[in-house]
Amino acid sequence: MMSAAISETFSDWDHHCMRLALDAAERAVKLGEVPVGALVARDEQVLAVAHNAVITQIDPTGHAEVLALREAAAVAGNYRLPGAALYVTLEPCTMCCGALIHARIERLVFATPEPKAGAVISTLKVLDNPQLNHRVSVQHGLEQDRASALLSDFFRARR
Repeated sequence: MMSAAISETFSDWDHHCMRLALDAAERAVKLGEVPVGALVARDEQVLAVAHNAVITQIDPTGHAEVLALREAAAVAGNYRLPGAALYVTLEPCTMCCGALIHARIERLVFATPEPKAGAVISTLKVLDNPQLNHRVSVQHGLEQDRASALLSDFFRARR
């Protein structure tokens, strides 16, 4: 069973959260980071917003998703975030999918697929593994055009 689904039924809150994640991705560009932004929310409250910081933090785990989860856990006072949603501008990699499971994220919403390293629908389907002890509901396609253009522009400028 494939958990990821493109959905045309995103709420106003979903749109708001993804726009904030995209704003974070745009801040990453100014630092020379790949433009990925992430936001963790629960009960219509933003717990954390982050962008990629692999280069600036000299940290291979400095993905936007991981940094947002770390901050959200600190705000919540718990490494588990039941009932929380993660909004991210790019399909998460294998490492980030593992972090979503460990944090007990309820819902993942991502903007655009990542054909080379995405582990939700593109290269692997990590979150569909029936042996895992937690399920994350997944939707994608929200603000896909803006997220995709941001990434394309970033990489075009670097060539």
